[in-house]
Amino acid sequence: MEGGDVGVDGLSGTSFLLYNNDTEYIVLSDMASLAEARAASTSRSRASIEYMSQVHPDVRSTNPPDVLYAAYVDEVPYIDLHDSRHMPVKMQPLVYTYIVRYEFDYGLQHVAIARGALGGMAESVYLKTGATSPESSIILFDCDVKDYGCEAHVRTFGIPAFPDEYYGRAASSRADEPYTLNLEVRLSNGKTLQFNYDVADQILAQPRGGVIRVSGIRIDDEDNLFNSGFDVEVDDWGEHADIDLPIGKQ
Repeated sequence: MEGGDVGVDGLSGTSFLLYNNDTEYIVLSDMASLAEARAASTSRSRASIEYMSQVHPDVRSTNPPDVLYAAYVDEVPYIDLHDSRHMPVKMQPLVYTYIVRYEFDYGLQHVAIARGALGGMAESVYLKTGATSPESSIILFDCDVKDYGCEAHVRTFGIPAFPDEYYGRAASSRADEPYTLNLEVRLSNGKTLQFNYDVADQILAQPRGGVIRVSGIRIDDEDNLFNSGFDVEVDDWGEHADIDLPIGKQ
């Protein structure tokens, strides 16, 4: 993201909020109040996350949020009529990235496509303060198959109820929140396998982005017997997902 100049008129003595709006998977709400204005990711469904839904009941499953920056200015200095003043503003990140690595001991050759889910992430973030909401969500994402296993770069708002140190607040973490990582693979014979992990220790040590690593994954040869030539690009994999579009929302 590159910086630049934004011209505004008639703001002397008032406060204002700046944020980038070049987003596709973010819905803004409560924009009439700067204190309550927040961003959430769009909903996305996946029928195969029963385990994740049990560990994280009554929460939304969502797309990863888009890159988002914001800055809040408490008060604009008085400026005489017809005068102008240059006022530097630093845009702070509100979305962070986890590099998720699923490392295989054996059987990666049987994997045709893969996808994952990360449960326990904040559902939304307040634009004014950078603090995340207390509600959690399950983020659904697709994976790339690498020579060591599967990998994904997953954007999130971070953990729930986490004040942002950029805004002069003390950092805190929620040790009571479950944090769960899922991997779902489709084998070349059409069979689907799932693996689930408790990643609370890794998430709490990196509440806003970092590297999440799970290892020792094994797929036995017997799991991929009787190759049927199944087309692994069909059904609800890849781009075929239900997305809640922000129609009529601001």
